[in-house]
Formats: sequence, structure tokens, C-alpha cells
Amino acid sequence: MSIKSNYSDYTELEFIEFLKEIYRANAEEPDEILDPLLEHFTAVTEHPSGTDLIYWPENDEQSELEAVLSIIKAWRAANGKPGFKEN
Repeated sequence: MSIKSNYSDYTELEFIEFLKEIYRANAEEPDEILDPLLEHFTAVTEHPSGTDLIYWPENDEQSELEAVLSIIKAWRAANGKPGFKEN
């Protein structure tokens, strides 16, 4: 998995892999590994809820990776932020 500088540098598939790495690290890795991933997530998504999207979703359905991705994409589109790069 390659860390990109900006959200728009990721393809959707690459960002899904990044999210999977966060979920995996959350379950299996120490904070020294997880924290930089979470900081990068917050920085590149620019979503005002940041990591609350992962740890404090509004309901159980929104805790799934696909729901987190959907929320980020919708928020970025609604706020005029660039989306994913094309495959």
C-alpha cells in the first residue's frame, strides 16, 4: 500500500486499500503504526468528523468501510473538493 499526498492522488481502489489497512492496523497493530495512518486519513479526507467516521459513526451501518467511503465521497462532492483520480 502506497501513501499518497492528497485524496485526489488516490484511485478509489487505492483508497479502499488504505481504509482496509486502517481497519487491520486498528485490530492488530500498536498505536505507533495506527496513529500515522489515522493522521493521514484525517488530513487527506478533510472531513470535519475525521476519525469519528471510523470510531464514532452515527449508527452501526455507518461503521462499515463502504459506508465510511460513501460519506467521505458525498461530503467532498458537496463541498467542491476533488474526488479520486481516474483508474
